[in-house]
Amino acid sequence: KLALAQSSLAHTVAPRWSWRSPMRSMLRTVRGQIRFGLKSTAVGSPRSVLALSTAATAAAASIASSEAAENPLLNAPALFPRFADIRPEHVQPAMKTRLAEAQTALENLERDVEATLARGETPPYAHLADSVERLGELVSGPWGAVGHLKMVKDSADLRSAADAVEPDVVAFSSKLSGSAALHKGWCALRDDEAAWGALSTAQRRVAELEILNGELAGVGLLGAEKARFEQIQTELAALSTAFSNAVLDGTKAFAKVLTAPEAVAGLPASARAMMAASARSRDIKHASSGEEASAEAGPWVATLDGPCFLAVMTFADDSGLREALYRAYVTRASEFGGDDNGPRIRRILQLRKEKAALLGRSSHAEVSLAAKMATLGEANALLEDLRAKSYAPAAKEHEQLEAFAGRRIALWDVNYYAEKLKEQQFSYDEEALRQYLPLDRVLDGLFGVVSRLFGVTVVERRPADVGAQVWDEHVRLFELQRDGAPAAYVFLDPFARAAEKRGGAWMDEVCSRSRAFASAGSAVRLPVAHMVCNQSPPVTEADGSVTPSLMTFREVETLFHECGHALQHMLTKVDEGHVSGIRGVEWDAVEQPSQFMENWAYELRTLRGMAKHWKSGEPIDEATVHKLRSAKNYRAASMMLRQLKFAMGDLALHDTDFDPAKDDPFRCLEKERVLAWSARSGVPPPQDWPLCGRLASARR
Repeated sequence: KLALAQSSLAHTVAPRWSWRSPMRSMLRTVRGQIRFGLKSTAVGSPRSVLALSTAATAAAASIASSEAAENPLLNAPALFPRFADIRPEHVQPAMKTRLAEAQTALENLERDVEATLARGETPPYAHLADSVERLGELVSGPWGAVGHLKMVKDSADLRSAADAVEPDVVAFSSKLSGSAALHKGWCALRDDEAAWGALSTAQRRVAELEILNGELAGVGLLGAEKARFEQIQTELAALSTAFSNAVLDGTKAFAKVLTAPEAVAGLPASARAMMAASARSRDIKHASSGEEASAEAGPWVATLDGPCFLAVMTFADDSGLREALYRAYVTRASEFGGDDNGPRIRRILQLRKEKAALLGRSSHAEVSLAAKMATLGEANALLEDLRAKSYAPAAKEHEQLEAFAGRRIALWDVNYYAEKLKEQQFSYDEEALRQYLPLDRVLDGLFGVVSRLFGVTVVERRPADVGAQVWDEHVRLFELQRDGAPAAYVFLDPFARAAEKRGGAWMDEVCSRSRAFASAGSAVRLPVAHMVCNQSPPVTEADGSVTPSLMTFREVETLFHECGHALQHMLTKVDEGHVSGIRGVEWDAVEQPSQFMENWAYELRTLRGMAKHWKSGEPIDEATVHKLRSAKNYRAASMMLRQLKFAMGDLALHDTDFDPAKDDPFRCLEKERVLAWSARSGVPPPQDWPLCGRLASARR
């Protein structure tokens, strides 16, 4: 399931958490094999690799060479990767070093476990758990930092460097996850009644997940089947990376220059200013005067970058402009334009089906759900129940929308008329509301809620003061304090950067709370997270004046949502690194904290405290607050059908009824297209197959 932006525009994809974002696929696939759960990108020094075995510890210490000392991926503080120092040329040497080190450590650990089992003894939990955690982070530490930079600071050189080592990373990950010796050790621990009874709930959870992880990594496969399974894993990772890159490249490739004022009619001043700034960044000047682009006179550049795209689809009076952007968006990375993801989709589906068969499972859906709470039957039953309850209300919503428009509307008209109807029904202007939601005031409101609910204080820190680095000048670092002492850290990367940053919004970890990585004098390593959004950046006008980032309320909800995920990660009291914070939580349960935090954005006390005009400081009036709360569930049934289309399409492609060798994945989704739009009376154009821009990747 993708956590998607609640826009009535079909296919306006804004994945809100990195687990769900298809763009995280390369890192997720590999990380899931390294360790069941999420990555930890803390790049610990070789000194932190303890107790793997005497030989493994010696191997870890051996990287203290001059080359390693100069490589920021191999030489970083305990909590924070050296993001600003990492360059593409560091990737291959660092990963080569860490992979060699980790391979030696794995071989020694396997011998230790096998020797213990041969003596008829049970491997101690601490030895297994701590060794696997430390060993995994030898690779996932630097690789996680690289993967994060690929998401937020993409470049051709970085892609090339990562692509060169990815097969080796995947190969090692498969060895670790599919280690028969380690799997036997975990099973022996589970089967030893006395040893098992001595474990805490968290420790049992670690063991159970490691056993399941081994099964899903093909630990029982031998010979040719084992080799084929590893080949599939490697190919899936490469396909997933190429898929993500094609979507980003397709997004970056589109830019429509607008020169006539009527072309931007209806767009709010903030959107025109953003589009003029985009023109200035491309050195596009006014054709007749030669002056710099301005919000008032143009020229303006429309892109597929999230803030610009949504502004055009929601406010632009020019239906032709809306159609042009809509068609460009849904045909990114398809046969209709750019690097076509269609063949990759077919190959991914074929490989997933083959992988499931090797694991003795009937379908990839069954493989995926093995690590989740719901069964396939329960998932399908839930979707059908929601469809049945949403269909009639959604049809009514669309009838109301077309009656308001006075005509049948096309897909690129839905957001536009929905916004106009909302303004009429609830008598408030979304753009006017933005003037009361500058980022800094919203953060004050958010952190006030966090303090009231959880008894922690959130303080902004200069990264250099705590030994941290950032990857962009607009990235900020916050410290969570409990009783005046640091408890966790979180990076915030709030703004869209179309040329280098993936779309959507997500939360991920930098490192987890863990006793295995506690520094001298500490009981645990502190957790660190990052929240990444793609909201409108501050706008510098032609005269040098700056308008701060003014947020839509949807962007406010998204920020609260991601903070919910980050809080689960940062406020955990679990010391077992494998299952602390967001690690080891089933994907169909993990959204609860984020959904919980979203609700607080609508709380009266929160709204009154944070919604103040960015110039005057005047608080928002009570009438607007109540209108905003009243509009919370506007077109909720239509939004539900949109989500169901994604979910049902996902299951349709990965269940037993679909044969990727014979069936066309695009035609297979016709039922889901009809479901989404029959209640809206809209007919998608033949090119409207956004699967090329959002197929869930090989990690799932």
